[in-house]
Amino acid sequence: MRKIKTDILILGSGGAGLFAALHAHQRDPKLSITVAVKGLLGKCGCTRMVQGGYNVALAEGDSVERHFMDTIEGGKWLPDQELAWTLVSVAVERVHELENELGCFFDRNPDGTVHQKAFAGQTFDRTVHKGDLTGIEIINRLAEQVWARGINRLEEHRAVEFIKNRAGDALAGVLMIDMRSGEFVLVQARAVLLATGGGPTMYKYHTPSGDKTCDGMAMALRAGLMLRDMEMVQFHPTGLIAGPHTRITGTIIEEGLRGSGGYLLNGAGERFMGNYDPRGERATRDIVSRGMYEEMRLGRVGPRGGLYITMRHLDPVMVRRMFKGMVERCADCGFDLVSGLVDVVPTAHYMMGGVAFRTDCTTDLPGLFVAGEDSGGVHGANRLGGNGVANSTVFGGIAGDAMPQWVKANGGFHEPDPQAIEAAVASCRAPLTRPAGDLNAIREALYAGMWDDVGIVRDAASLQRAAGKLDELEARLDRVGVGSEDLSFNLAWHDWLNLKNLILVSQSIRFAAIAREDSRGAHFRADFPDVRDLENSRYTCVTWRDGRFAIDTKPVVFSRVKPGETLLL
Repeated sequence: MRKIKTDILILGSGGAGLFAALHAHQRDPKLSITVAVKGLLGKCGCTRMVQGGYNVALAEGDSVERHFMDTIEGGKWLPDQELAWTLVSVAVERVHELENELGCFFDRNPDGTVHQKAFAGQTFDRTVHKGDLTGIEIINRLAEQVWARGINRLEEHRAVEFIKNRAGDALAGVLMIDMRSGEFVLVQARAVLLATGGGPTMYKYHTPSGDKTCDGMAMALRAGLMLRDMEMVQFHPTGLIAGPHTRITGTIIEEGLRGSGGYLLNGAGERFMGNYDPRGERATRDIVSRGMYEEMRLGRVGPRGGLYITMRHLDPVMVRRMFKGMVERCADCGFDLVSGLVDVVPTAHYMMGGVAFRTDCTTDLPGLFVAGEDSGGVHGANRLGGNGVANSTVFGGIAGDAMPQWVKANGGFHEPDPQAIEAAVASCRAPLTRPAGDLNAIREALYAGMWDDVGIVRDAASLQRAAGKLDELEARLDRVGVGSEDLSFNLAWHDWLNLKNLILVSQSIRFAAIAREDSRGAHFRADFPDVRDLENSRYTCVTWRDGRFAIDTKPVVFSRVKPGETLLL
């Protein structure tokens, strides 16, 4: 087994991971900093796929207080208010850093100010963007700066387990697999940032790429960490239906289309969102997704089983100019976004839940920090479009500032527990000893079960059905192997590991959904349809120890504003 030592290890190279690397290097250039990524740095991850933009209160008439209230109300009073305040206030600093220090070119108004477009669920047009390819602009600039600083990289290395010290009370390092050779690698680190992203790819329709399989959340569960708000899986209303057997199906047709006046139509060509919310297509993502799901449930669908989005009633020059990437993506799939109809379906997009953490990005495991979609508490029951990339860059930078200070204050490396390493290696190697089976059938069954029973609309019966299905799928997976000893880029092996993580995180979603007997944001219980008792709001807590889940709830602390109050004058 290869062994590496680094002062700071960053798992993930999205907005959170790269910002953390740059800030940590700026704080202390003498520290060894290593970014480990499942793919290639700058070429993978969810931040790169961001189309819409970055929410920040910049314009006259807007304010951080207004952004905060939109975030709290959009999250149905479940967000941690100190985390939410950190998000909206530091976002102002971070967007100037992106432009002035890192070289991002965002779209401008004729007077030279930054252009900000409308996004659903917000009371002000505050979404900064680069056309509809904002994530590529941000990640390209961040990656350039990381390369320029000579920060260490472990590309095509997947993290598989947190390794604690012998006493089990601190993090010693991370066990990884070099995907190029199949070799196990132990990376000892004085501080580790978990920033692998979420990726709800356990659903039939999903936006992230297939390699995003909730690895970080699964590792956190196995390490005994508490995850909060795991029932809150956000479905984006407009995922492209590009036909069966293509990974493009489920990818986003971005929210700015609806913000700019796009219409959603059912199979009969009728607008329908006015029947579900007075804001129509500009309601929050959870409301629009449920409206679409109801139309689908009633059979008001097109030939492909979905609904439509159209921009044909708007200025075609504006559509082509503002949404160049979307026009081209739709054209690649045979759709005319400018003057026709595009087939869409709600698609699993983002996980509001994740590892419980503090405003300095520390967790309950000494040495482990978390930022981005792996973390929980910032968004509560619903993430506003445009708050995701802000979350990653804001808290990634904070983690990068905090880790060098923590390293300096807390001394040297911990000695890893050899028994923990041995157990983790044995668990990963288990499928290599069994004959190959049909992993794709297990994946498709997971897709269908989560979509049908733990999806946009849930109830006690569906969640109980899901329990049996998930248990059965895990048992099937544990009987199946990959039938190959060639570990170099062994994709079947990594598919098996991906499914193992997805099933574990799916179980945590189901348990949290059972515990919440009301409807909030992205979590809708048909048997408990009302939003109840906002003044006594509680969030769910999921832990996994000794092969069993434990569920608890904790009260939301209204540290800045209570339901019925506002910070706005």
